Amino acid sequence: MRKLALLWLTVAILIVMSSFSNVGLSNQLSACAPSCSGVVDKAPGEAFTVEIVFKNTGSTVGNWSVNVAFEGEKWTWKGTPQNLTLNASRSKTLTWRGNVPEDAPIDTVARLVVYYDNSFVALNWWIHVVPAAELTITSSTVK
Repeated sequence: MRKLALLWLTVAILIVMSSFSNVGLSNQLSACAPSCSGVVDKAPGEAFTVEIVFKNTGSTVGNWSVNVAFEGEKWTWKGTPQNLTLNASRSKTLTWRGNVPEDAPIDTVARLVVYYDNSFVALNWWIHVVPAAELTITSSTVK
């Protein structure tokens, strides 16, 4: 009984903590569902795609200039700005395609940042740079 109560308490704490982490984004971008986070492994030079759904939560038509970037201590990548016009309560998906820089050091990370007008939001998406070559043992023998 005690273990079950502890489990429920842990779940409740996780729910409350996750709701607090989304409060800061709620006024800037619509809530991400089902997931707005993760680490993606990519090799130097490898292609990636960023898709973000935006929603106008206001009551009139809105116009924004939107761009994305992956920013890290060792490497960065910047997309091309896109214009976004949305009627009230409407959503639209914008897509950016890019490549991890060829000179991005192995085992480094960069975080996805969304820029719009004079604001920005750092999302919990990361690219982790991994080696392009990978060694795997496929068989062995000992005699």
